[in-house]
Amino acid sequence: MLSTPWSREMGLRAPVVNAPMGGVAGGRLAAAVTAAGGLGMIGMGSAGSVDRLTDELELLGAVPGPFGIGLVDWVLAREPGLLDTALAARPTVISVGFTDDFAWVQRLHRHGVLAVTQVYDAEQARRAAGAGVDVLVARGAEGGGHGEPLLGTLPLLDTVLDAVEVPVLAAGGISSGRTLAAVLAAGAAGAWLGTRLSVCTEALTPDRARAALIRAAATDTATTRVFDIGQQLPWPARFPSRVLRNDFTERWERSADDLAGNPAARDELAAAMSADDPMVAPVDAGQGVGMVTESVPVGRVIDELCSTAEHALGNWSAH
Repeated sequence: MLSTPWSREMGLRAPVVNAPMGGVAGGRLAAAVTAAGGLGMIGMGSAGSVDRLTDELELLGAVPGPFGIGLVDWVLAREPGLLDTALAARPTVISVGFTDDFAWVQRLHRHGVLAVTQVYDAEQARRAAGAGVDVLVARGAEGGGHGEPLLGTLPLLDTVLDAVEVPVLAAGGISSGRTLAAVLAAGAAGAWLGTRLSVCTEALTPDRARAALIRAAATDTATTRVFDIGQQLPWPARFPSRVLRNDFTERWERSADDLAGNPAARDELAAAMSADDPMVAPVDAGQGVGMVTESVPVGRVIDELCSTAEHALGNWSAH
């Protein structure tokens, strides 16, 4: 199987980590990724709580390999027991994202847990590595969900690899075996995959959102804050979200400030989210969404990605 020094050291059969997508990456998806030879991650996003994490850990069960939990900095501040619950599950890694405060790193290390975080430029990478973070995720502007859209995945990967000595995973727009091969050839220790895995049968993605992702073309995404403003979520402004463009983004993108004072629009958004209506509700998607064409088990996707990447790298080295 395809491998890197980092994936072998971690005991993985594939250099693939599922992004800990809130509302998508639950215990079933994480267990399936680990069973397929990757590193399965449970994601606790904006709606993360102790009860939700406990439920997803039950669904994870006894996995046959390493697993991780992904957390959001401001959600940890709101849910003080969440990190305790995560640590008690004895994961291999914990990712804490969207923060410049690395006080949590030493606490993870005291529990024998590896620390992971996303970075968006060389300076952030140096700061995180200097604080003891074990693995960095270079998340390019192509990526779905929240992130700081400063650089594309390959330019970012280049600059982060030059800046630090720790393993660096590539994230953003990696949805095929060819793009997996590209980031591995460029020096990534592995790939952090979101959109391609979000439609897998084990994901928590609601049915109509899943269908919207499968229908979408690569050019159907937008980077916006309208859904965070519409839900009154305290996401820092520097971390907008890449989502599928829909009626809500078209209507509010140029007047996002007015949205904060519009309870009718907020009610419409909440109702659409409850009804799984992707014409109004947010559906996170990266620019690799055009490669998402069917909902199949995650094991099949990882096998296909790795075999295609292995073939591409073999052809490249043969020349």
